[in-house]
Amino acid sequence: MSIDSPAASPPHLTSTSYLVLGLIEREGPSTPYELKRHVAATIGHFWSFPHALLYKEPVRLVQLGLLTEEREADGRRRRLLTITGRGRAAIQAWLAKPAQEPTELRDAGLLQLFFADLGSTDERRALALAQLAIHRAALARYEDDRRVERRVNGSDGAARTVEHWRGVTLPMGLLYERAAVEFWEGVAAGAQVDAAGADRSRAEDDGALLASNEVGRDLAGEGS
Repeated sequence: MSIDSPAASPPHLTSTSYLVLGLIEREGPSTPYELKRHVAATIGHFWSFPHALLYKEPVRLVQLGLLTEEREADGRRRRLLTITGRGRAAIQAWLAKPAQEPTELRDAGLLQLFFADLGSTDERRALALAQLAIHRAALARYEDDRRVERRVNGSDGAARTVEHWRGVTLPMGLLYERAAVEFWEGVAAGAQVDAAGADRSRAEDDGALLASNEVGRDLAGEGS
């Protein structure tokens, strides 16, 4: 089937390809730097990837005929990217096929927690507190975003703004960060309980050893 057909999907397109095409279709002609800014304000909250791809991938999409590129004749010689009819067809074909891949979760904190039994209780609690700080900060940012989104779209629900599009996926971000905060609070509390128990156990062992030593001295004194 020809790539020019609206139902066709060009070969060798990745998630980054569709990200670039989708942003340019929605926001209009953009430079790679403008794409980076849009990603940081919206998709970057739930889709992590090397930002260098936002400079490399457009070149490939131009070669495939999905974008056109105009370069400024002077000044900063910025590259202005515009979507083509073939690019729009690619986006429509992609949207017509719901994603089937399971969610991927690569969390360095959870990986360390999995092996936390090989370390100390203090290290496990330090990990939990570090993760708590990260997720609480992210939650605070999302809550700020929600307030901005409500303020901007309160007067015009159809507003095509960054805040509006960010608000489409923002509820999932809020749910995830709230769950993460609750989870790591539980890990931190558990580590604190374990540490307290270990302290009591050490104190009891020390007390038993001291008592045993005193009994030994008493017996030695009686035998002399």
